[in-house]
Formats: sequence, structure tokens, C-alpha cells
Amino acid sequence: MSTFERYLTLWVALCIVAGIALGHVMPGFFHAVGAAEVAEVNLPVAVLIWLMVVPMLLRIDFAALRHVGRHWRGIGVTLFINWAVKPFSMAALGWLFIGHLFRPYLPADQIDSYIAGLIILAAAPCTAMVFVWSNLTRGEPHFTLSQVALNDAVMVVAFAPIVGLLLGLSAITVPWGTLVLSVVLYIVVPVILAQVARRSLLASGGQAALDRLLARLGPVSLAALLATLVLLFGFQGGQILAQPAVIGLLAVPILIQVYLNSGLAYLLNRAAGEQHCVAGPSALIGASNFFELAVAAAISLFGFDSGAALATVVGVLVEVPVMLSVVWIVNRSRGWYERGAGGRDAASAPVSREA
Repeated sequence: MSTFERYLTLWVALCIVAGIALGHVMPGFFHAVGAAEVAEVNLPVAVLIWLMVVPMLLRIDFAALRHVGRHWRGIGVTLFINWAVKPFSMAALGWLFIGHLFRPYLPADQIDSYIAGLIILAAAPCTAMVFVWSNLTRGEPHFTLSQVALNDAVMVVAFAPIVGLLLGLSAITVPWGTLVLSVVLYIVVPVILAQVARRSLLASGGQAALDRLLARLGPVSLAALLATLVLLFGFQGGQILAQPAVIGLLAVPILIQVYLNSGLAYLLNRAAGEQHCVAGPSALIGASNFFELAVAAAISLFGFDSGAALATVVGVLVEVPVMLSVVWIVNRSRGWYERGAGGRDAASAPVSREA
């Protein structure tokens, strides 16, 4: 990691502060940017997300899906957590905390919107930052690659139905056209662009050409991430300054959800006898969120000033520090993990460091 990447948490914090301050000082500018949309999808945010995600997707060889069977237990656990547990556990936590326990302390007209934002956040597993988390836990790179590729494939067809189902159960009207369009713009289009560019580069210049492009695009991806944070917190700056208590209350179910799902994935992998180098990234993939898509979908569905958008932005606030804490737990507990059912296999199996 470069020096800039090592201090990413600091830059994220500075951009959050800058976004809130600029949103307070220049509300007209951010309202104008927020109005630049087509079919309720914000175009500046879409462009920034493409710049952020496409370089990450360029690293993925979707042919790696053929390797899924090598770590079928870890794949099965992660898919179970991502698609059968995580969205539904967040819906339950949102209903419990936001709909009931915290209801007296929250704006009554935003309760359903807050819950909707939490559901949208949980329904999209992380695809980009997972590579960073996996590397920090000495995760098996082929497993991480295969799992991310498989999650992308599943997300294209499962994100909208799951969100629509859960929001429908919450008695919230779902504009299906906007939700499907968000999936197409933020997942399908970047995946296609990245794979076309990847194949073209490999055909014309080989792996060296791809590596050179990735080196050049690395700073672009991080800059787009930081610019996206400035925009998102600029849009929500007024609400954040006016409702710090609301931010804290919304963070509670998000924090519980992260530790619940990462812990469950970690324990299930151990019980299944999977190696630690697979269990670590599995736990992190099972707990983290594709917050770029979540924020965009919430904004598209409910608007910039909605409780749903604010709830997904709170997810951005806690994502990096919370996931770093999960990385710390996974690394510190490696000895305990390897003394379990999968310990003998994990201790004797070499960890691949290929990228």
C-alpha cells in the first residue's frame, strides 16, 4: 500500500468534515448537483462511482468463477450470510431499534425511511474494499476474487428483489424502475466496461499493460471515493449537524449487524473446517456493505434529504473504522481459530499470495 492508502482513514475523516462544512456554507451548489439526475438517478454520483469501482473491477477475472469449488465451504457460508441472513437481520434490527426502542427519540415522519435505508445498506455486499480487508487478514486471494465475482453476479439479479420484498413488507412503496436502473448503472455497466477494457488490454499488451493501467488508475479510484464522500456529506451536512443524536442512534443497528454477521460467518467457517485464510475474508465480506450502491439507491428511491439517504450515509461513517476492528479481531484470534476443526488443515496449508 502507498503512503496515501495507509492514511486512507484520515483522508476519509477529512473529506467527511469538508463535505459537512461545504454543505453548510454552499447549500445552493449541492442542491444544484443533486438536481442533475435522469430517472431519479444522480449523474455526478454515478460518474464518481464508476471512476471508483471500474479500477477495482479491472482486477477481477470473471473466469475465476471456475475456482469457486476449491473453497466451497467458505463460499457457501459467505453466500448464506450475505443473502439469507444479512438483509433480514438488518430488517429485524431496524424494526427493533428504530421502529420501537428508539422511536420516541427520532422524527416520527422518518421512521419508515430510516428502516428502508438500513435495509438497502445491508442488501448489497461489499465488492471494492473487500480486497483491502482480505489483504490485511492475509486472506486467500483466489477465494476473495471468486467470492467477489460471484457476489457481483448474484447482486445483479438478487439486490432489487430482496430490497423490494423487505421494503414491501415494511409497507413502503417501491419504484421498481428506479431500483432496477440503479442496479444496472452501478453494477452491470461498470462490470461490462471493466471486463471489455480488461480483455482488450490483455489481448494487446498482456498483463504488463493491465498492471500499468491499474497503477495509473489507483489514485483516480481513491480520489473518486473521497470526492463521493464530499458530495454525499455535502448533501447531508445540514441534517448531520442538526441531528447528531439521530446519527448515533442509526449507528447502533449498523454496528450490531456488522459484528453479528462477521462473527457468525467466522464461527460457521470454523465449524465447517475451512482454513483461516478463507474464514477471514469470508467474515469481512459477510459483514461489509457496498455503500456506494446503497447510498445511490437510497437517494434515487427516496431523495437526498430523506431518512433513508441519511441512514446509508451513517453506514459510510462507520464502515472503515468498524471493518478495521473486525480485521484486528480476525488476526488476533487466528491461534484460537486454528485450534478448532479447521485448525489442522489451515496450519499445514500454504497461503497463496498471488494477486
